[in-house]
Amino acid sequence: MASLKNVTTFTNELLEIERFNDYAPNGLQVDGKDKLKKIVTGVSASQALIDAAIEAQADTIMVHHGWFWKQEDPRIIDMKYRRLKALMENEISLLAYHLPLDAHPELGNNAQLAKRLEIEIEDVMDEQGVGNYGRLAEYTSLEKLGQRVEKYLGREPLLVSGGDHAIRRIAWCSGGAQDRIHMAAEKGVDAYISGEISEHTVHVAREMGVHYIAAGHHATERFGIQALGEHVAAKFGLQCEFIDIDNPA
Repeated sequence: MASLKNVTTFTNELLEIERFNDYAPNGLQVDGKDKLKKIVTGVSASQALIDAAIEAQADTIMVHHGWFWKQEDPRIIDMKYRRLKALMENEISLLAYHLPLDAHPELGNNAQLAKRLEIEIEDVMDEQGVGNYGRLAEYTSLEKLGQRVEKYLGREPLLVSGGDHAIRRIAWCSGGAQDRIHMAAEKGVDAYISGEISEHTVHVAREMGVHYIAAGHHATERFGIQALGEHVAAKFGLQCEFIDIDNPA
């Protein structure tokens, strides 16, 4: 039976959390049982995920979006109180990994997206390794790439044409990274994929000649936490269950 301390230490070191200047603390956010048997993984530490983890008799919840974000109200009231109360009453720990999970070259959200979308990774988009650029095996159209995204992510993406060119060189960054389209354009790519879209993203795509695919914040960040949970569970001989709380965003 693994200990919470050993699992946390291993995962923190695996994801190199000290390298990242993040928006929330990475690693253990809420303490629970010391001895672990089962991990539940999910994208966000919502009440629905907590309730499902309790039903699944988990000892630990591991997520991409945890709590205690910068500029968040620090008071333990209302929704935050109910969530925390449920964890503490059931002695369930909460571990969260944000940018470190986006960036991991094998288990991360962007690496897992590349694997599913059959994109060859060439390099990272920034010094922290968050986001990548690379190429497809052959040229394709915006519509066909959108169909590929929908097939593997289970969600119809929003497609913004940046011209009449075909796509081979491509950049991507999961989640709410639509503003990195400028960075993608500087790499000379044909298309850029992220999760969300803003009003101005459409104009940037059109004027900079980069096709844009908004594939869903939740949809683009399901695979990293699954891969991480399975990796950690295999290392320590734990049970692991991914629970997908539906989210159209």
